[in-house]
Amino acid sequence: MIILRVLAAAFGLLALNATVSAQTKDTLVAALAAEATVIDPTRSSAGVDGYFYSQMFEQLVRYGPDLKPVNWLAESWSVEGTADKPIIDVHIRSGVKFHNGDPLTSEDFQFAYDRLRDPKISPWSNLQASVEQFEVIDDHHFKLHFKSPDASYIINSLQLWAIPKKYFEKVGEAGFDKAPVGTGPWKFVSRTVKEELRLEAFADYWNKNARPTVKNLILKVIPEDLTRLAAFKSGAVDWIDAVPLSAVAEIKKMPGVKTFTAPTGNNLFIDFTAYKPDSPFSKLKVRLALAHAVDVDAIIKNVLFGQGERYTEVWRGSTGYDSELKPYTYDPREAKQLLAEAGYPNGFDTACYNLITPREPNIKEMGEAVFAYLGAVGIRCKVQQLEYSAWINVARRATRSEIDGILMTMWGHGLPGDPAEPWAGMVHSYVPGKGFGSASSTNDAKVDAMIDELKLTMNPEKRVELIKQIARYKHENVLGGVTTYRPVNTFAWHDNVEFRPWPFPGSWRQFQEVGFAK
Repeated sequence: MIILRVLAAAFGLLALNATVSAQTKDTLVAALAAEATVIDPTRSSAGVDGYFYSQMFEQLVRYGPDLKPVNWLAESWSVEGTADKPIIDVHIRSGVKFHNGDPLTSEDFQFAYDRLRDPKISPWSNLQASVEQFEVIDDHHFKLHFKSPDASYIINSLQLWAIPKKYFEKVGEAGFDKAPVGTGPWKFVSRTVKEELRLEAFADYWNKNARPTVKNLILKVIPEDLTRLAAFKSGAVDWIDAVPLSAVAEIKKMPGVKTFTAPTGNNLFIDFTAYKPDSPFSKLKVRLALAHAVDVDAIIKNVLFGQGERYTEVWRGSTGYDSELKPYTYDPREAKQLLAEAGYPNGFDTACYNLITPREPNIKEMGEAVFAYLGAVGIRCKVQQLEYSAWINVARRATRSEIDGILMTMWGHGLPGDPAEPWAGMVHSYVPGKGFGSASSTNDAKVDAMIDELKLTMNPEKRVELIKQIARYKHENVLGGVTTYRPVNTFAWHDNVEFRPWPFPGSWRQFQEVGFAK
């Protein structure tokens, strides 16, 4: 079986080489480890989706390479109205075109807003719930009227993705899925699921200062680390993400190769079903035992080859970061004592759900290491290995079966990052149809009230203090899981490629500025 897999990988690489050898200097080939579930930003529910749709679609505001916000499709914007009922006033750029030639107007953003707030279409309809009116002033000017303050709207780059109303209404949902149209630097050409996305540089792209200089881009999906690395070494691909952690040092020393290493915007944690009264994890001492049972620093060093940054509730640089908040110490003796005090002197058996699709480097191996540490103190895992789509369904409360156990999971906090939206989804109690607790295994009225207040708090200083309060309470009560680390990812490209990494959207995979050296 192993020989067959090796042969299959070899033949796949030969086929890839055959394909790429026919390419010229007008085509750049990149290999990504993970595949999108959808490429329509309105229906997206997975961070990986952004690696793909962010090449074609754009928002009003984004973050630049220096991690500072940049007005993008919004030429300018401001917050008006009252403290209780704010208004976001937006002026969009004139002269911006969609890939089919239609001009971008305020009506396109209104159409995008209507789709985003429809729970039948968008998994994140709750994020539009505070908006009571979308007012079109003219083709390049609109206002968002809020019925209550909503800090997350500003934090999330004003949330709206530009979607072409006329084109969408002409081709319908199915037609848009087959041939999506945005305003971004890359136009859709074709997609073969689990294989590749082909794109063409948009000649009429509005941003003349930050755009690709190569004609074509092929995003290959190569989840197998060794195959992806071999494709890069052989020259079959020009650029790769998620350089295998065991090969980072080698790749950085390789002649003719450039690399970029940075933390992702993804915060990883160990979650458990604390909301179920009959679950062992409903007991604080069991949750504390788990927190003391795992040597996260050793996992980062030995499983992740040092390519991870430890965090406690809020990552450094994110809003509300508290340097005085320290992670739980690795103390297996204390873990066993806590389990005994909780009524489990002999430990207990539990289901443990692990992601095996390489959403982040060595994610499968990291989960397995956690389970081994837990077993050593008496929390014995019945491991279930899950591919990405199955793992997402376990994480979501709306699609989750009534399981009990441990889930190795994550939630993107962004770059530089803000925990408000993630905490609303992963810590706040589950409220069906409202978005709160969409992936939560927690049920705590006090933390719910603080997160509700945080959503309404737009004053920056008050937000920082409230986030620190929530982080301390969350940490002391081990709510929303045990925080572990933020992955550090390495990207590599051959030195005949010019590539400037942009952090978001796409978590450094945005091909905003890329081309071949002249």
